[in-house]
Amino acid sequence: MKVRLNRFIAQSGYCSRRKADELIKEGKVKVNGQKVLQLGMKIDPEKDLVEVEGKIIKNKEKKVYIKLYKPVGYLTQLGKDRFGRKTLTDLFKETGIKERLFPAGRLDYNSEGLLVLTNDGDFANLLMHPRKKIPKKYIVEVEGRVNAETFNRMRKGKKLKDTYLKPDEIKLLKKKRNSTVIEITIHSGQKRVVRRFMASFGHPVYRLLRISVGSITIENLKPKEWKEIPEKEIKKTVKMAAVK
Repeated sequence: MKVRLNRFIAQSGYCSRRKADELIKEGKVKVNGQKVLQLGMKIDPEKDLVEVEGKIIKNKEKKVYIKLYKPVGYLTQLGKDRFGRKTLTDLFKETGIKERLFPAGRLDYNSEGLLVLTNDGDFANLLMHPRKKIPKKYIVEVEGRVNAETFNRMRKGKKLKDTYLKPDEIKLLKKKRNSTVIEITIHSGQKRVVRRFMASFGHPVYRLLRISVGSITIENLKPKEWKEIPEKEIKKTVKMAAVK
Protein backbone atom coordinates (compact mmCIF):
# COMPACT_ATOMS: atom_id res chain seq x y z
CA MET A 1 0.00 0.00 0.00
CA LYS A 2 1.36 3.41 -0.98
CA VAL A 3 1.78 6.25 1.53
CA ARG A 4 2.74 9.89 1.22
CA LEU A 5 6.48 10.42 1.28
CA ASN A 6 6.41 12.97 4.10
CA ARG A 7 4.34 10.61 6.26
CA PHE A 8 6.74 7.73 5.63
CA ILE A 9 9.70 9.89 6.68
CA ALA A 10 7.84 11.02 9.79
CA GLN A 11 6.86 7.47 10.73
CA SER A 12 10.49 6.44 10.50
CA GLY A 13 11.25 8.79 13.36
CA TYR A 14 13.60 10.96 11.31
CA CYS A 15 11.59 14.17 11.74
CA SER A 16 8.06 15.58 11.72
CA ARG A 17 5.96 15.72 8.55
CA ARG A 18 6.37 19.49 8.40
CA LYS A 19 10.16 19.17 8.56
CA ALA A 20 10.02 16.37 5.96
CA ASP A 21 8.25 18.76 3.57
CA GLU A 22 11.00 21.33 4.14
CA LEU A 23 13.69 18.75 3.36
CA ILE A 24 11.86 17.72 0.19
CA LYS A 25 11.67 21.34 -0.98
CA GLU A 26 15.39 21.74 -0.28
CA GLY A 27 16.19 18.75 -2.49
CA LYS A 28 17.51 16.64 0.38
CA VAL A 29 15.23 13.66 -0.27
CA LYS A 30 15.71 10.94 -2.87
CA VAL A 31 13.48 8.05 -3.89
CA ASN A 32 15.23 5.21 -5.72
CA GLY A 33 18.22 7.48 -6.29
CA GLN A 34 16.20 10.31 -7.84
CA LYS A 35 15.90 13.67 -6.10
CA VAL A 36 12.33 14.60 -5.17
CA LEU A 37 11.31 18.26 -5.30
CA GLN A 38 7.51 18.10 -5.38
CA LEU A 39 5.34 17.58 -2.31
CA GLY A 40 2.58 14.99 -2.22
CA MET A 41 4.52 12.13 -3.77
CA LYS A 42 3.46 8.62 -2.70
CA ILE A 43 5.81 5.67 -2.31
CA ASP A 44 5.59 1.95 -1.70
CA PRO A 45 7.46 1.26 1.57
CA GLU A 46 8.00 -2.35 0.51
CA LYS A 47 9.64 -1.52 -2.81
CA ASP A 48 10.96 2.05 -2.85
CA LEU A 49 14.29 3.14 -1.36
CA VAL A 50 14.08 6.49 0.45
CA GLU A 51 17.12 8.57 1.37
CA VAL A 52 17.06 11.74 3.49
CA GLU A 53 20.23 13.81 3.65
CA GLY A 54 22.16 10.78 2.43
CA LYS A 55 20.69 8.36 5.00
CA ILE A 56 18.49 5.40 4.08
CA ILE A 57 15.14 5.67 5.86
CA LYS A 58 13.23 2.68 7.18
CA ASN A 59 10.04 2.27 9.14
CA LYS A 60 10.55 2.30 12.89
CA GLU A 61 8.35 -0.19 14.70
CA LYS A 62 8.39 1.00 18.30
CA LYS A 63 6.96 4.43 18.98
CA VAL A 64 8.49 6.38 21.85
CA TYR A 65 6.82 9.27 23.69
CA ILE A 66 8.69 11.21 26.37
CA LYS A 67 7.93 14.29 28.47
CA LEU A 68 11.02 16.31 29.38
CA TYR A 69 11.43 19.34 31.62
CA LYS A 70 13.60 21.61 29.49
CA PRO A 71 15.55 24.05 31.64
CA VAL A 72 16.40 27.61 30.67
CA GLY A 73 19.60 27.80 28.62
CA TYR A 74 18.96 25.16 25.93
CA LEU A 75 17.91 25.63 22.32
CA THR A 76 15.09 23.39 21.13
CA GLN A 77 17.09 22.01 18.22
CA LEU A 78 19.23 18.98 17.52
CA GLY A 79 22.91 19.17 16.64
CA LYS A 80 25.31 22.00 17.39
CA ASP A 81 24.61 25.71 17.61
CA ARG A 82 26.94 27.95 15.64
CA PHE A 83 27.24 30.30 18.61
CA GLY A 84 28.12 27.51 21.02
CA ARG A 85 24.88 27.52 22.98
CA LYS A 86 23.62 24.23 24.38
CA THR A 87 20.99 22.32 22.39
CA LEU A 88 18.76 19.29 22.88
CA THR A 89 21.64 17.10 21.74
CA ASP A 90 23.60 18.25 24.81
CA LEU A 91 20.55 17.83 27.02
CA PHE A 92 19.98 14.27 25.75
CA LYS A 93 23.53 13.37 26.74
CA GLU A 94 23.17 14.97 30.16
CA THR A 95 19.87 13.25 30.92
CA GLY A 96 20.61 9.83 29.41
CA ILE A 97 18.07 9.95 26.57
CA LYS A 98 19.52 7.59 23.97
CA GLU A 99 16.62 7.11 21.54
CA ARG A 100 16.58 9.05 18.29
CA LEU A 101 13.81 11.52 19.10
CA PHE A 102 12.78 14.96 17.93
CA PRO A 103 10.79 17.71 19.68
CA ALA A 104 7.07 18.12 18.92
CA GLY A 105 7.08 21.89 19.24
CA ARG A 106 9.52 24.38 20.69
CA LEU A 107 10.42 26.33 23.79
CA ASP A 108 12.75 29.28 23.31
CA TYR A 109 16.18 29.49 24.90
CA ASN A 110 15.01 31.43 27.97
CA SER A 111 11.81 29.44 28.52
CA GLU A 112 11.40 26.22 30.47
CA GLY A 113 9.01 23.41 31.13
CA LEU A 114 7.26 20.66 29.23
CA LEU A 115 8.76 19.50 25.96
CA VAL A 116 7.28 16.49 24.17
CA LEU A 117 9.83 14.23 22.47
CA THR A 118 8.88 11.42 20.09
CA ASN A 119 9.78 9.43 16.99
CA ASP A 120 6.13 9.40 15.91
CA GLY A 121 5.88 11.99 13.16
CA ASP A 122 2.10 11.82 12.94
CA PHE A 123 1.70 12.56 16.64
CA ALA A 124 4.26 15.37 16.46
CA ASN A 125 2.39 16.89 13.52
CA LEU A 126 -0.87 16.68 15.47
CA LEU A 127 0.65 18.66 18.35
CA MET A 128 2.21 21.31 16.12
CA HIS A 129 -0.41 21.81 13.38
CA PRO A 130 -2.32 25.06 14.05
CA ARG A 131 -5.59 23.64 12.69
CA LYS A 132 -5.63 20.98 15.41
CA LYS A 133 -5.74 23.73 18.05
CA ILE A 134 -4.06 21.67 20.76
CA PRO A 135 -4.06 23.85 23.91
CA LYS A 136 -0.77 24.74 25.55
CA LYS A 137 -0.77 26.03 29.12
CA TYR A 138 1.89 28.31 30.63
CA ILE A 139 2.66 29.91 33.97
CA VAL A 140 4.09 33.35 33.24
CA GLU A 141 5.62 35.87 35.62
CA VAL A 142 5.66 39.35 34.13
CA GLU A 143 7.21 42.63 35.15
CA GLY A 144 4.97 44.97 37.12
CA ARG A 145 1.56 44.61 38.70
CA VAL A 146 -1.14 43.92 36.09
CA ASN A 147 -4.22 45.99 36.90
CA ALA A 148 -7.83 44.94 36.27
CA GLU A 149 -8.23 47.06 33.13
CA THR A 150 -5.12 45.60 31.50
CA PHE A 151 -6.08 42.07 32.48
CA ASN A 152 -9.48 42.48 30.85
CA ARG A 153 -7.79 43.66 27.67
CA MET A 154 -5.53 40.61 27.79
CA ARG A 155 -8.60 38.39 28.07
CA LYS A 156 -10.13 39.95 24.93
CA GLY A 157 -6.95 39.38 22.91
CA LYS A 158 -4.76 41.62 20.77
CA LYS A 159 -3.42 41.97 17.23
CA LEU A 160 0.31 41.37 17.10
CA LYS A 161 2.59 41.92 14.13
CA ASP A 162 2.00 38.51 12.53
CA THR A 163 -1.08 37.13 14.28
CA TYR A 164 -4.09 37.88 16.46
CA LEU A 165 -3.82 36.21 19.84
CA LYS A 166 -6.83 35.66 22.05
CA PRO A 167 -6.11 33.37 24.99
CA ASP A 168 -8.25 30.24 25.26
CA GLU A 169 -8.12 30.90 28.99
CA ILE A 170 -6.25 33.32 31.22
CA LYS A 171 -6.10 33.55 35.02
CA LEU A 172 -4.42 36.00 37.35
CA LEU A 173 -2.73 33.79 39.95
CA LYS A 174 -0.75 36.16 42.15
CA LYS A 175 0.38 39.73 42.47
CA LYS A 176 3.82 40.32 43.96
CA ARG A 177 5.48 43.59 44.88
CA ASN A 178 7.00 44.14 41.44
CA SER A 179 5.56 41.37 39.30
CA THR A 180 2.41 39.38 38.46
CA VAL A 181 1.98 35.64 37.95
CA ILE A 182 -0.50 34.64 35.24
CA GLU A 183 -1.70 31.31 33.87
CA ILE A 184 -2.43 31.46 30.14
CA THR A 185 -3.67 28.80 27.74
CA ILE A 186 -3.29 29.23 23.99
CA HIS A 187 -3.23 27.00 20.91
CA SER A 188 -1.07 29.25 18.75
CA GLY A 189 2.38 27.99 17.81
CA GLN A 190 3.81 31.33 16.70
CA LYS A 191 7.38 32.05 17.74
CA ARG A 192 7.70 33.66 21.19
CA VAL A 193 4.01 34.60 20.98
CA VAL A 194 3.34 34.60 24.75
CA ARG A 195 6.34 36.84 25.39
CA ARG A 196 5.29 39.21 22.60
CA PHE A 197 1.69 39.24 23.80
CA MET A 198 2.64 40.19 27.35
CA ALA A 199 5.19 42.77 26.22
CA SER A 200 2.53 44.44 24.03
CA PHE A 201 0.66 45.35 27.24
CA GLY A 202 3.81 46.78 28.82
CA HIS A 203 4.56 43.72 30.94
CA PRO A 204 7.72 41.92 29.73
CA VAL A 205 8.11 38.30 30.80
CA TYR A 206 10.48 37.43 33.65
CA ARG A 207 9.79 33.71 33.58
CA LEU A 208 7.85 31.44 31.24
CA LEU A 209 7.04 27.85 32.23
CA ARG A 210 4.99 25.49 30.04
CA ILE A 211 3.03 23.06 32.18
CA SER A 212 0.90 21.17 29.65
CA VAL A 213 0.34 20.38 25.98
CA GLY A 214 -3.09 18.91 25.32
CA SER A 215 -3.61 16.34 28.07
CA ILE A 216 0.12 15.84 28.56
CA THR A 217 1.23 17.46 31.81
CA ILE A 218 4.60 18.20 33.32
CA GLU A 219 3.43 16.55 36.56
CA ASN A 220 6.08 16.96 39.28
CA LEU A 221 9.13 16.78 37.02
CA LYS A 222 12.09 18.97 37.86
CA PRO A 223 14.50 20.58 35.36
CA LYS A 224 16.32 17.93 33.27
CA GLU A 225 14.01 15.16 34.48
CA TRP A 226 11.97 13.08 32.04
CA LYS A 227 9.63 10.12 31.88
CA GLU A 228 7.58 8.21 29.33
CA ILE A 229 4.20 9.76 28.60
CA PRO A 230 1.31 7.67 29.95
CA GLU A 231 -0.81 6.14 27.20
CA LYS A 232 -3.96 7.77 28.60
CA GLU A 233 -2.45 11.25 28.13
CA ILE A 234 -1.57 10.44 24.52
CA LYS A 235 -5.05 9.10 23.75
CA LYS A 236 -6.80 12.07 25.38
CA THR A 237 -4.64 14.48 23.41
CA VAL A 238 -5.41 12.71 20.12
CA LYS A 239 -9.14 12.91 20.92
CA MET A 240 -8.81 16.64 21.61
CA ALA A 241 -7.54 17.13 18.08
CA ALA A 242 -10.19 14.86 16.58
CA VAL A 243 -13.07 17.02 17.82
CA LYS A 244 -11.77 20.26 16.29
